[in-house]
Amino acid sequence: MRGETMETRTIYDDRCPIFYTMDIFNHKWKVPILWRLLENDGAPLRYNELRRRVTGITPIMLTRCLRELERDGIIARKQCGTVPPLIVEYSLTPRGESLRATLQCLYRWGEEQMR
Repeated sequence: MRGETMETRTIYDDRCPIFYTMDIFNHKWKVPILWRLLENDGAPLRYNELRRRVTGITPIMLTRCLRELERDGIIARKQCGTVPPLIVEYSLTPRGESLRATLQCLYRWGEEQMR
């Protein structure tokens, strides 16, 4: 990357930060899931509560997105107590929390554009 500038890279270059970021958020439901976790001010949310708060998502899609976000180190999954797990909680990792300012900027931009 030495000697490269933003202009010399394309968004399709696998070393491009935009490509890297979009690869993580490659599904329309991931940002709403993260937004709901951010709204909860660091407190974990149970699976069913997330399902209620992310309106329109199917259980299969929620599970898929949660697994991918966990794989990417954005959220943490905690099973509470029993086998099989009856209570599963999700929270942001420090990496996920680092998205707070970015998502808030996106929210404000969208709010302005909707006026």
